[in-house]
Amino acid sequence: MKTVGVYGASGCGRGVMPLMRAAWLAGAWGEPDAASLVFIDDALAREDAGNPLTQVNGHPCLSYAQFLALPASSKAVSLCVSKPSVRRQLAERCAADGVGFVEARAANVVQMDEVHLGEGAVLSPFVTLTSNIRIGRHFHANLYSYIEHDCVIGDFVTFAPGVHCNGNVHIGDGAYLGAGALIRQGAPGQPLHIGAGAVVGMGAVVLNDVPPGATVVGNPARLLKA
Repeated sequence: MKTVGVYGASGCGRGVMPLMRAAWLAGAWGEPDAASLVFIDDALAREDAGNPLTQVNGHPCLSYAQFLALPASSKAVSLCVSKPSVRRQLAERCAADGVGFVEARAANVVQMDEVHLGEGAVLSPFVTLTSNIRIGRHFHANLYSYIEHDCVIGDFVTFAPGVHCNGNVHIGDGAYLGAGALIRQGAPGQPLHIGAGAVVGMGAVVLNDVPPGATVVGNPARLLKA
């Protein structure tokens, strides 16, 4: 038996589980009755909690330790935690324990030519990836986000719903782009850069490069001062 876990049941994971269930019922991991699909959430399934959740939306909710203890021939997860740094920690934890990774993809995702996508991506409904794009590991693209041509996206990058990433943009590892953010198109040989670990605020309109680790907000986007 193969067991697949949606890691995180408090928010993002509940939106991803139906995508995983559709893949499961379509036989993506063998016959559905020879596989199982569960939530993993240490906070919700804690045995010392006053009333730990044992089921979320019809699926078992397990702690990570309970997931590891399942008698399955193989185990894999989809990391459904939006914060890039936490997602990285979970990926390292799972890899150290021999747990693999699976992609979550809505049926209506549009993917065009020469898109290279790293392992563990989460692609929500109405996401569009056009052509000649390179995307790293454990990318999250939420509802109605798009990436235009000739973009390079690092590992553990999160797009909240409705992010508009136009062509010739390079985004560093662990960046977070808030809902409705709009990224101006770069030029061939002169891409617009969003640095590693940067945060682009909700609805921000990014016209210029964003330094690594910086937070920008507004229209036009400006550095948020501490």
